[in-house]
Parts: sequence; C-alpha cells; structure tokens
Amino acid sequence: QEDGISIRSLSTKCGLAITSLTTMLERMENQGLISRVQSKTDKRKTLLFLTEKAHALKGEYDSVSDEMGSIYYKGFSEEEITRFEECLDRIRKNLEEWQKS
Repeated sequence: QEDGISIRSLSTKCGLAITSLTTMLERMENQGLISRVQSKTDKRKTLLFLTEKAHALKGEYDSVSDEMGSIYYKGFSEEEITRFEECLDRIRKNLEEWQKS
C-alpha cells in the first residue's frame, strides 16, 4: 500500500517484529514481489517497493480479501463490524504501549 516504506515503519503498521518480517520480506523478494533499496538520505534505512509483478496481483488480492471479509462478517451488521474493529484497534494499541514499557 505504500511504496518506499522502511522496514521499521512496516513492522509498526502490521504489528510484526522486525525479525519475523525480515523472513517474510526475503521470501517476497525471492518471488519477485518486492525490491529493497537503500535510502538516499539515510544509508542505515532500507526502503521497500512493490514490483510490477506485485502490482499486477492487486486485483486478485483484493478479490480474495473481499471474499474473506464476507466470510468473517457473515450475519454482522455494519455497526457490529465497526465496534469489533475498534476493539481490535484498542487491543493493538494496548499491546504497543506494553511493548514500549
């Protein structure tokens, strides 16, 4: 969703430890889905970019994601979905705060 994102930022956004994420990113790079580029402004940072191959898969990904959402939320009202996702977000924030302490 965001070309040029750093590994640390991606780790924060998806809630995965950098060590876990690194393994996944290596596999994605080997499959030709991402490329890693050293930041021009901060040589310590590696930035991630989706390849054309990954961009071409977006429609398929969105379709599967929509289908899974309809399975997960079958019988839920929009209000229930919103409340549930708000609760999950609060849990994520609590875990982030705990991790920082």
